[in-house]
Amino acid sequence: MDESQSLSRRERQIMDILYAADGGTVNEVQAALVDAPTDMAVRRLLHILEEKGHVKRRKRGREFVYVPRQSKAVAGRKALSRVLETFFGGAVDDALAAHLMNNSAKVSPEQLERIQQLIDQTRKEGR
Repeated sequence: MDESQSLSRRERQIMDILYAADGGTVNEVQAALVDAPTDMAVRRLLHILEEKGHVKRRKRGREFVYVPRQSKAVAGRKALSRVLETFFGGAVDDALAAHLMNNSAKVSPEQLERIQQLIDQTRKEGR
């Protein structure tokens, strides 16, 4: 997949729906979209996403099911890398600080302990 091909707002919405539902038909995607366009427009957007290499389709009965080509985890890591680079100059500490300082960010004691374990593990491995 060519990462240089960015997604439009509507394409991103469709990808979010496909990730959340582990794929979907044109009708399922259309039903999940806010202010959904016509089924032909959704079909065209899915075709564009397929051309760009973001989704693949498979036959299920008389319909096609569209599924993301990358796993949610892989796509998430790539998106996080782009956000880190774009907004924080690649500085993980600045991004984490921004998140932790956000009043709406609820970080449990268990999550803080996990973060500490990851920091300790990274130090030990010399990364």
